[in-house]
Amino acid sequence: MRIAYDVTPLSHPRTGVGNYILGALRGMLENGGDHELVAFGPVSMRGRKLLNDALTGLDVEGRIVSVPFAHATRRVWGRVQHPVAERFVGAFDVLHFSDWMRPPQRAGIRATMIHDLGPLHFPERLHPRTVRMHTTNAREARNCDVVFVNSQFTAADVVKRLGIEPDRVHVAHPGVAPVFTPDGPGFDAPFIFSTATADWRKNLRNLQLAYELLQTDLPLFTLSQFPRPLSDDHLARFYRGATVFVYPSYFEGFGIPVIEAMASGTACVVSSHPSLDEASGDAAVRVDPGSPKSIAAGIREALARRDELVPLGLAHARRFTWRETGRVHLRSYGDAL
Repeated sequence: MRIAYDVTPLSHPRTGVGNYILGALRGMLENGGDHELVAFGPVSMRGRKLLNDALTGLDVEGRIVSVPFAHATRRVWGRVQHPVAERFVGAFDVLHFSDWMRPPQRAGIRATMIHDLGPLHFPERLHPRTVRMHTTNAREARNCDVVFVNSQFTAADVVKRLGIEPDRVHVAHPGVAPVFTPDGPGFDAPFIFSTATADWRKNLRNLQLAYELLQTDLPLFTLSQFPRPLSDDHLARFYRGATVFVYPSYFEGFGIPVIEAMASGTACVVSSHPSLDEASGDAAVRVDPGSPKSIAAGIREALARRDELVPLGLAHARRFTWRETGRVHLRSYGDAL
């Protein structure tokens, strides 16, 4: 198969979406076979370097176009439906686009990924442009032959809210990068760690209130304290060095940081919202994200049960590999052809 894969989110600092794109590409390459992967998309001049750095070492053909006003270009392309993607990437068997754009195509399987439907559930919490973009692309998914999601929770949400037939929706769980392991450099002093940020879904405020209730000597570190995103190497050091990792999110598609922390040998305290059930398994302490008291109690429990939780987390995290993510992608494309 020749697969044209939209990589435009990699032109921005990487978050869960970008990490998933990279993981899926690596996973497909690991599965081998007679496949060609074509990374494509219009990006900004400044974002081009970030994208190129992210794709370094991957055996993919690049069809990246640098354009001014990249966001507007992507949206207009989807709106006017011209020119077709084949003009830029040549003939393909599959076109897989992200939620950043909806390029037109002349032929081949049409595929996309829905990480979650948060913008449709909570439009009042987000910038109107973000809501419009995600709403438009969620609707476009109805026209796709293959719709990937990263959890059974999101699959059920997509089927119910968007009315997409279940046989077109394919669960491709995320994987854990090799850097997230209990072996390697960490930090000597014990601390509590969270990837919570100012994003309302990540629930930083209730975590801070919970920390005040703890009255502990353990310091709390969160991603909100750093001026720029941490590299995977630095993030792994924090996971590895933390006594407890806390993920009190209100809503997720899956919750990749949970399995990254578990794979790094950290006891985890995770929101009880059902969107995090698959990431948590039976290896985390679950807490009510709306209650600082519940979060504080969960941290105390995780500290007391750390020797039990760490091996449970390591075993659970081993279930998630990017190779399997890639296998699901290739199988799903092939079945649709």
